[in-house]
Amino acid sequence: MDQFTLNLLFVGASFALYIGIAIWARAGSTSEFYAAGRGVHPVTNGMATAADWMSAASFISMAGLIAFTGYDNSSFLMGWTGGYVLLALLLAPYLRKFGKFTVSEFIGDRFYSKTARMVAVICLLVASITYVIGQMQGVGIAFGRFLEIDAFWGLLIGSCVVFAYAVFGGMKGVTYTQVAQYCVLITAYTIPAVFISLQLTGNPIPALGLFGNTSDGEPLLATLDLIVTDLGFNEYTAAHGSTINMVLFTLSLMIGTAGLPHVIMRFFTVPKVSDARWSAGWTLVFIALLYLTAPAVGAMARLNISDMMWPNGTDGEAVSVEMIENDPEYAWMGTWAATGLLGWEDRNGDGRIQYYNDANPDLQERAAAAGWEGNELTNFNRDILVLANPEIANLPGWVIGLVAAGGLAAALSTAAGLLLAISSAVSHDLLKGQLTPNMSERSELLAARISMAAAIVVAVLLGLNPPGFAAQTVALAFGLAAASIFPALMMGIFSKRINNSGAVAGMLAGLVVTLVYIFLHKGWLFIPDTNSFTDADPLLGPIKSTSFGAIGAAVNFAVAYVVSGMTKETPQHIKDLVESVRIPRGAGAASDH
Repeated sequence: MDQFTLNLLFVGASFALYIGIAIWARAGSTSEFYAAGRGVHPVTNGMATAADWMSAASFISMAGLIAFTGYDNSSFLMGWTGGYVLLALLLAPYLRKFGKFTVSEFIGDRFYSKTARMVAVICLLVASITYVIGQMQGVGIAFGRFLEIDAFWGLLIGSCVVFAYAVFGGMKGVTYTQVAQYCVLITAYTIPAVFISLQLTGNPIPALGLFGNTSDGEPLLATLDLIVTDLGFNEYTAAHGSTINMVLFTLSLMIGTAGLPHVIMRFFTVPKVSDARWSAGWTLVFIALLYLTAPAVGAMARLNISDMMWPNGTDGEAVSVEMIENDPEYAWMGTWAATGLLGWEDRNGDGRIQYYNDANPDLQERAAAAGWEGNELTNFNRDILVLANPEIANLPGWVIGLVAAGGLAAALSTAAGLLLAISSAVSHDLLKGQLTPNMSERSELLAARISMAAAIVVAVLLGLNPPGFAAQTVALAFGLAAASIFPALMMGIFSKRINNSGAVAGMLAGLVVTLVYIFLHKGWLFIPDTNSFTDADPLLGPIKSTSFGAIGAAVNFAVAYVVSGMTKETPQHIKDLVESVRIPRGAGAASDH
């Protein structure tokens, strides 16, 4: 059976499972659509939240960014994992006790203001749509590979699939679909990692194999450091970037995690406040299975790629064009080239493809002596690494099919969760909560589904020219959530002094300053060539656009406190409300309204 047929079988079987579950658990009411009827078990919710969380950024993109950068990109792991600790301790149980469907609803009630709720909706939409762009990138790459078509067509096909099953099920259907997707994605991620770890180190546990020895008795990381530095790249295990930027980036990811609406919504689906805390704990367990494996996946893939491009060692000759075109071990390169995400060019006409860092001045003498005319691996999109990994390692065809299904599961599960957050913001907070309060439940569900379709169209249009690799695009969304939503939630729960004026001013200030900084570096509305700066040469010293969310959050807090101090004090009944939410007395089932 050929690889294309195997891919279709694995992906088709997984999709049949997801759609079957979505139809079986189809939402019939707004409570089931937005909060799954508040009847999800904490372990089930933890698994669904992990699938919701481990998006295309985690499954498809993160290991690729770690592989080609090394230690500096470990901040993705620290930020995203640490954020869940903040979420479990500081937000989840309190928001569940408050008992509303959405984050915007909490902000509107806590700050006794329709304006605050509207501003929260705007912040949520900006962050969530930016996040969806990253997911649609992953969907396009995964569909492009397993259908062996250009990533553009993969993006269009994937968007239709996302819409179909997100609209069918609502939160109830998506919850149980995401449990199945978690099982698929974690299996698809770990099995190839186990195979590759065994191949390279003899250790079946990738996280331990990372610090083990290769078959020649040398430490794997030391071997990798030697190879990449020989090729003119930075040492893999050393820090090379700005410490200030790394700290701000990690902090931005952490507080962005705790402010993401589509993740927070998951904690509204459990029966009790204590269940919200347990859900967060179980989520960390399920996430850890992938996050402990990701560094090993990145390092081992980088080693395998380097060995394939230099089969005779870095002192020997590079791989020949003939080998790439005819050797079965290199067939993956031709397959991925068809997606437009991998490319090479024999610039000097020597029949070989030299892969090295042609920007490193220390390699110029060697390159000139050997007749090299630049790096000839001209395109290696970081987002393809995990999906290509089993092919690079020459693993069995069924593993490749499983990984294709896992990559789609990761991208689709998060896209569905984000679309629910967007649809609830539009239909529940904007339309029913503000513009047409008397609309029927049926009309509200229809509006939710129409808003999902509109969000997908916007995400696809922006996803055609994304502002970075999937994980980098998602990091921008985290920065926006960190700057706008997280401070409002924290102050809403832990500060009685912050009033409606302060909250509105803070959210707007944090959102605007962060959005402007991102657009200055990534282009206005992410339109190519409209940027004034780049992350290689940022506006504020070493601070990249992906790290600015932490500064935006500080602006939010400062403006909120200053404006609150200059305006009317918070009413007593709101202070009593904050007290009742913060102290877990009577923490049973929260109200729905």
